[in-house]
Amino acid sequence: MLDSLEELGRLAHTAGVEVVGSDHQRLNSPNSATYVGSGKVEEIKLLRAELEFDMLIFDDELSAAQLRNLEKALEIKILDRTALILDIFAMHARTKEGALQVELAQYAYRLPRLTRQWTHLSRQGVGGVGLRGPGETQLEVDRREIGRRMSQLRRELERVRQQRGLQRLRRRRSGLPVAAIVGYTNAGKSTLLNQLSGADVLVEDMLFATLDPTTRRVDLPSGKEILFTDTVGFIQKLPTQLVAAFQATLEGIREADVIVHVIDVTDRNLWQKVEAVEEVLAEIGAADKPTVIALNKIDLIDPSPEHSAREGRFCMRRDVTLELRERYGDVVEISAQQGVGVDELLNVIEGVLVREMVDVDLVLPYGAGDLLGLWHNESVVAHEEYSEAGIRVQGKLPKWVEEVIAGRV
Repeated sequence: MLDSLEELGRLAHTAGVEVVGSDHQRLNSPNSATYVGSGKVEEIKLLRAELEFDMLIFDDELSAAQLRNLEKALEIKILDRTALILDIFAMHARTKEGALQVELAQYAYRLPRLTRQWTHLSRQGVGGVGLRGPGETQLEVDRREIGRRMSQLRRELERVRQQRGLQRLRRRRSGLPVAAIVGYTNAGKSTLLNQLSGADVLVEDMLFATLDPTTRRVDLPSGKEILFTDTVGFIQKLPTQLVAAFQATLEGIREADVIVHVIDVTDRNLWQKVEAVEEVLAEIGAADKPTVIALNKIDLIDPSPEHSAREGRFCMRRDVTLELRERYGDVVEISAQQGVGVDELLNVIEGVLVREMVDVDLVLPYGAGDLLGLWHNESVVAHEEYSEAGIRVQGKLPKWVEEVIAGRV
């Protein structure tokens, strides 16, 4: 819990909030009215008088009733973790697509939390059949307007999703495999993409520094090319509204040929963050993708066995590597900042792509010379035979090449 509070403090800092203190309470279950117990509410009042803060942020998602009751009892602005994360996303959405996704997520969060603060505006119908009696409350009008705006946003994002689908299809036809870089926010994903490709993706020591996906072409050791895509970082308790709104962006992960999961080896909460990433991958349908672990920031680990053993860090890193290797198989220790291990990472990724190839035996029409060229360039041809029906080719293909050829034959 305390580690989660520490992360909440970092989120608040990212949002430009000065943190003056934190507190927690152990309960069997949250209080339905105020989330914390009534005694804790009184303690918070005393803390407010002492620390003079004007905002209180809860490390969980609060219901509309809890928000309303807490604001009434404490007479200050109340935010929950979800609202804070949504605010950070709104700050960092730099493209139209990102802004649309964040706006939809915000409305999905706010709609069930609209309060009846405008019910005094309920108007009486004046004259005419069907106009007598109470009119609509402002609350009902707001709900309807938000519903309309959400429908409009979903339509616009569906167009974005279709455009992204066409972009991915064009990339497939260009004959390039795709690797999706995923990881907990601030694990070093953007730094890795910059190191691999010489890109200039924004890198800052803050949570969710980048939201919009970036794709770069990279040469593999064999001379073949691959596309690396970096997208939004994950986090514990990632709001479901965001996962739903970012489906157009996250589809790129689901359709990638290999996932590169970047993990910060220096993080004492490493395993909790690995699980958080795995939960999101499962939620978007990408849990079964072949995965390579990039164990990042090894340059921050003291290599001296004497010093590290005394600190307990050297053994920790070895144990982490072994356990991750048992779980995933493909683990590479890297420093994205220094470029250490990046060549090995590319070798392992290429090996995974070859390992994932499937056996194929089919006949290509003579007019499909480009497909035969794609097979020769990106795959393994074991046998090639010319006949009246066409060119019979036997060999191994990456799944993405098989999909391209199957769509044309």
